[in-house]
Amino acid sequence: MKPTIKVKRVYEDAEKDDGHRILADRLWPRGVSKEKAAIVSWEKELAPSPGLRTWFGHKPELWPEFRKRYKAELQKNTVIDLFVKKHKNDKVITLLYAGKDEEHTHVLMLQEYLEQAFTRI
Repeated sequence: MKPTIKVKRVYEDAEKDDGHRILADRLWPRGVSKEKAAIVSWEKELAPSPGLRTWFGHKPELWPEFRKRYKAELQKNTVIDLFVKKHKNDKVITLLYAGKDEEHTHVLMLQEYLEQAFTRI
């Protein structure tokens, strides 16, 4: 059985049904303590590369191209397999991010990618 993968802003309160709360950003969110965020782990390597993140700059018009580039990065990312093996028995994983734009965030793509990766094990 694969885990349910949810997405949530790190600034939202932790809830019991969040399961393993994992920060999937390269940068630590401003004004948030690890305790307040109830983060189990910080997986920087799952986030877009610094170059891709800077290029995108959270500009919605770049979203389609960003998706292609980030997917290419994920396909080459060896950390994905390690993450899947480590979390294959979790019931719920909540991927946390700090960005304000809830429609154009890398964690939505990461969620899709990980859901597929968990079905391959």
